[in-house]
Amino acid sequence: MATAPGGYYPPVGFHFKVEFVGIGNDNDIRFQSVSGLTVEYDTESFKEGGENRFEHKLPVRSKYSDLSLKRGMLTDSKLIKWVLGILHDRDFINNKPVMINVQLLNEKHEAIKHWEIIDAWPKKWSVSDLNAQENGIVVETLDLAYKYFNVK
Repeated sequence: MATAPGGYYPPVGFHFKVEFVGIGNDNDIRFQSVSGLTVEYDTESFKEGGENRFEHKLPVRSKYSDLSLKRGMLTDSKLIKWVLGILHDRDFINNKPVMINVQLLNEKHEAIKHWEIIDAWPKKWSVSDLNAQENGIVVETLDLAYKYFNVK
């Protein structure tokens, strides 16, 4: 983590990039938001005989929430062709799960934190409402399931 002259400073959350390894081009790394970088334990409750004040909660396995990405819709995107190849055609042979790199960047555009998402595949793709009475861009949302992530 970088340090400032006065000591440690927390990084900003608006300077980042998302890379789908082996898919897409330079336009496919620009996203408006990333959410779902969450890991928690699934637990199992155990009731001990004679102890009525509490239950033991035991960790079972790690659980990762879905990754959600938002961006302005692109009309020509290799990423969305991959998504639709899985969602529409159910083609997991030619459209395999991929690794995704999410990098938090500093003011010099250098990665200061890196999440490596393993075996991601699209679960849902949605497009914002089209409304003639509003003056806004079309936003696409991509929800992905994955096995786990590493933090570097």
